[in-house]
Amino acid sequence: MELSVEQAAELRELANSRDVPADLATRARIVLWSGEGRRRKDIAELLGVSLPTVDRWKTRYSQRGLAGLEGDRPGGARDQVPARVRARVIALTRMTPPACTGLSHWSTRELAKYLKRTENVSVSWHYIARIWREEQLKPHRNGTFKISKDPAFAEKVADVVGLYLAPPGGAVVLSIDEKTQIQALDRTQPVLPVTFAATEKRTHDYVRHGTTNLFAALNVGTGEVIGECKPSRNGKNFLAFLKKAVKPHAGKEIHVVLDNLSTHTTPDVKEWLAKNSHVHFHFTPVGSSWINQIETWFGILTRQSIRRGTFASVNVLISQIRNYIDSWNAEARPFTWTATADEILAKVRLVQTNIKKLVANNSK
Repeated sequence: MELSVEQAAELRELANSRDVPADLATRARIVLWSGEGRRRKDIAELLGVSLPTVDRWKTRYSQRGLAGLEGDRPGGARDQVPARVRARVIALTRMTPPACTGLSHWSTRELAKYLKRTENVSVSWHYIARIWREEQLKPHRNGTFKISKDPAFAEKVADVVGLYLAPPGGAVVLSIDEKTQIQALDRTQPVLPVTFAATEKRTHDYVRHGTTNLFAALNVGTGEVIGECKPSRNGKNFLAFLKKAVKPHAGKEIHVVLDNLSTHTTPDVKEWLAKNSHVHFHFTPVGSSWINQIETWFGILTRQSIRRGTFASVNVLISQIRNYIDSWNAEARPFTWTATADEILAKVRLVQTNIKKLVANNSK
């Protein structure tokens, strides 16, 4: 059975949660392990259930999703939560999280903790997940973003988008950033049956072997990517990678889109820029990494190569990343950027207006 990344994440969270009944966690693990390609016979033996039980919950999940795993629970009253609490959960889900949370979007656990911390409302993350399923709310896929408070937001958006839509003639535009702390996870480690949980400490589904930091540059005009893995993220490594990224374009004007991190503006970097006047930095607004095209490529890399991969060491992970970059460049195509600066700014103003209205309505 095929599972999407989001489905696998939901099932894993359910299977490992202490807040749900053991039978529900077992059903989630049945579906999760089936999605990972384990044999039904092995699943049945590990969990201490029959083969028909494995088949039943796989079928229920394919028909009704997570709701199908809840089963038909005879007796007992359903959770009685006031309607106003349900309405508050829905309203908050549809809003960008407050800046004080540091979140770009809600997860069920973070929303539950926020309600308890700020409003003294106690609901489980499982209850919130059920509301999201019933209301078809998917905040992690809504494209929400944290509103930037950069005073030069409009100017920076116009500058970067202008490079995408109308790059200077003969110039090269590079989108550069670092994807930090990529974990080498070995997901082949066995998980003890849930029936042993009361007497033995269960292992995780994976073992961490270390991390690496990927420096990458996307050629906005061609879609080609240059990447290099480093053990640490600092100004020295950034400058070394920057020199490597611009070297193939000697003799051309080079415009570099990146965010204004301290590692991008060290004295050594500034000194190098002064000596290489053909290289120009264009900084994205604070809190607006979504406008940097390399972030789109990082997302593709994560979904297609890293998230579900199995890496026995950091070197294996680095080799996988290099192979992916080579494969990408074999058929590289540039991303098509269509949104103008005015359209982006108009959308941001609309989001700000809607947030203010929601806050005003919820405070009444």
